[in-house]
Order: sequence, then structure tokens, then C-alpha cells
Amino acid sequence: MTDRRPFTPRPYQQLIIDAIIDNTRFAVWAGMGTGKTVSTLTAIAAIQLAEEGAALVCAPLRVAQSTWPDEALKWEHLAGITVTPIVGGQTERRNALLDAYRTRAGVYTINYENIPWLIEEAKLMGKALPFTMIVADESTKLKGFRGVEQISSTGKEFVRKGGSERASALAKLTFKSGVRFVELTGTPSPNGLQDLWGQMWFIDKGKRLGRSFKAFTHRWFRTGFSGYGVEPLSTAQNEIQAAVRDVCLTIDAKDWFDLRDPIVNSIFVDLPPAARKLYDAMEAEMFMEIAADPVEAANAADRTMKCLQLANGAVYVGEDEDRRWEPVHDVKIQALQEVVEEAAGMPVLVAYHFKSDLARLLKAFGRTGRHLDQDPQTIRDWNAGKIPVLFAHPASAGHGLSLQDGGNILVFFGHNWNLEEFLQMIERIGPTRQLQAGHDRPVFLHHIVARDTVDEVVMARRDSKRAVQDLLLDYMKTKGA
Repeated sequence: MTDRRPFTPRPYQQLIIDAIIDNTRFAVWAGMGTGKTVSTLTAIAAIQLAEEGAALVCAPLRVAQSTWPDEALKWEHLAGITVTPIVGGQTERRNALLDAYRTRAGVYTINYENIPWLIEEAKLMGKALPFTMIVADESTKLKGFRGVEQISSTGKEFVRKGGSERASALAKLTFKSGVRFVELTGTPSPNGLQDLWGQMWFIDKGKRLGRSFKAFTHRWFRTGFSGYGVEPLSTAQNEIQAAVRDVCLTIDAKDWFDLRDPIVNSIFVDLPPAARKLYDAMEAEMFMEIAADPVEAANAADRTMKCLQLANGAVYVGEDEDRRWEPVHDVKIQALQEVVEEAAGMPVLVAYHFKSDLARLLKAFGRTGRHLDQDPQTIRDWNAGKIPVLFAHPASAGHGLSLQDGGNILVFFGHNWNLEEFLQMIERIGPTRQLQAGHDRPVFLHHIVARDTVDEVVMARRDSKRAVQDLLLDYMKTKGA
């Protein structure tokens, strides 16, 4: 990537740049595709002109590996900024870290899973980490943090662990003297307001939303009417927004541009009689038998996963380490083939859920279909129009990846409960990103749905954002289970 472009920030991008420069601890909640990455790099470049120290960007693996380095290579004004991923094998990571110690400038990216390694490696070297700015890209990765700050008997402050290891490890870095901290996300609370506490703790140690998650939920939530989980009080939304307004910038491209909503199409398929019989048995009895292999769903969660597998056309059987699966039907594959044919040569992005789905799709589409793997070149080939059908899992294709140049058609072959992954997947080629890339074309979303199955319950989850457990209980009641 050698041809750099001139950068003229849009008004909302200038707001992001100014907010990062002017605040030492801040959260940017900017709609997906609004240019958070280039805006943040621009701010980092300005800060590093005045302050010594490297910047560390924590992000999902693919984003750390390719999105940030590629973005820095796009723009003329970032020619002086080097983005170095701290990813790969241990030797590669150590060499990148040593480079950060040597330069004490530039930007270094790391995936969240390697943050504990980073801290331990610095200890082994006997050095303090050289980063004076930390950026938590896709900060919802921190939503599960549950630690609290405490005072020891000697009077020293420390953070008691709680929640994910990566978030607990990052907590050790963020409040060091002189360290700036920035959060970036387009979906701060995809599964409800309770997602905000962990993220906001990294901004102010719980000053605004409560020193502990328990204090947060006690103030703004109550037990759900079904007896499961929690639900926000009627005043929670406004009060929480008011509490964090001074340390958050919310940007929605719809406020600035006339965006066209995606064109959504649900394609319903009917399970063949044999598959329907198996599916009904799973719903009614939580037990079935395929090819003499027992498949048992011990609880509602396992049960719905088996039902989703059956709806897609294959089900895992046995308990061996290889996790074998058996095909059941191809009606969803046939529906997808029709979508690809109607696309008449236009590239199609396909979201799958289970590994069995991917294996069957790759076999069905032969040379025209490719998997979005770990190789950054795959993304480049897609954006260059070289891949007719690209199969991607929402968990690995969501955060931060730019796929809008490759096409504007997305098909959900399978469905799962994770609303954040669903929204992030859409925005890989969504309206904002299409506009950002200069493409004047609508976005087409096709949902392949097995009629009268849990597929429809998952769709209802997306539409209503109701708790998964409540929806399942309602569904089972209507089925008489």
C-alpha cells in the first residue's frame, strides 16, 4: 500500500481528534465506520509531537494485526507514524516490544489475549513498559471486568482481580502516572446498560457509576420479572448517560449524513420431513439419535445450540475430541446458492456460526468460496474483488475490519445470540462504511431462516433486545415443552 491519500477530517472526526488530545482519560463512542482509527492515529501523531512515549493499542487480533497498520499507510499526514503489531510467536512479540523500548515513539498494537504476556515480559526484562498512552479499541472487551481498587495495610493502592484475565491485566497499566487512556467502540452497551460499568471503571475507577459492579447494579437495576438476571430501572438510561457525559463523546454518522438503511430480506426455508422429525425430537425430548450416535442436550442452552445446528443442516454427535458432525439437510445451502446466483457476479459475504457450517459451505462452493482466515492478504483480496464468496465468523470478522470495498451483500447463513457480533458483522460492509469509502450503493442483508425453529427466536432477540433466557422460556412455553 504505497499511494497515500490526503486527509481532510469530517466535522465529527475533528471532534474525536480534539477530544483525545484535550483529555487524558476519555471514551469515544462513535458509530461503526465513522473513522475512529484514522482520527485516533491523527490525535496520537499530534500528542507525540509534544510528549515523549509510545502508544499501545489493545484490539482484537485481526484489528491489531492488519487494520491499524493498514490505516496508517493510507494517509499522507501519517507518513511519520509507524504502527508495529506485537503479535505472532513469542520471538516476534519480544522483538516488537524491544523496538518500543528503543524508539519510545510510534504506535504498537497487541491483541487483548497477549496483554498478560506483555506485563510478564516487561517484568522479566526488569523494565517499566514504555507506553505513555493506551488505546482500548473495541472497549466492550473490558465489559466483563469486575475488579475494585483497594487500600492495603501499608496504605498502597492496588486492584483486586475480577472478571477476565486480560481486563485485570490491563487494569495494572491504565492508571500509572502520566499515562493517557482512550476507549473506542461503536457499541458500548450491545447487551444492555450493565455492559457499561466495566468499561467506565477504566476511565475513572468507578467514580461515576460505582466503585463495584454490585454497587452499580444495586443503584440502577432490579431483578427481572421472570426471576432471572437484572433489568434497568426506568430512570437508569438518562441517569447513567448524565453521569458519564463529561468523559464520553458519542458520534452517530446518521446525525451528519443521510444514510440509506440496509435493504433487509428474510429467506425462509422449510426443514425436510426427516430433519423436522429430528428437530422436533430435540425440542420435545432433549434427546435424539443420528447414525447410532447419541446426542443429548442436558439443559436449555445445549438444547438451543443443537436446534440451531439442526436448522443450519448438520449436528455434532458423540463425545470424542474430534467433535464429529453428521449432515442432516442442505436447504439453507440451496437458498444461499440462489442468492449468489442472483448476485450475478457481485461478491457475497456470508456469516456462518458452526465449524460444520464452514466445512459444508466450502465443499458446496468449491473454488468460488474462501474462508476469512488469519492471513491479512485474504482481506486485501476480498477488498480487491478477487473473492466471489467469503465465509466469515462474526466473532472473528466483526471488530474493526474494513470489508466495504469488497461488496455490499451480506448473508447470515446461521444465527446466534450475540447481538454485538451481529451488529459488528453488518457494519463491516454497512452504510456508514460504504459512504466512508465513497461507494454510492445500498447494503443488502439476507437472513436465511429455518421456519418454525429457534432461528426465529434469535431474530426476535435482535429485534426486541430482550434477555435470551426470557425469550427461550417463552418459546418453550409456546411449544409445550
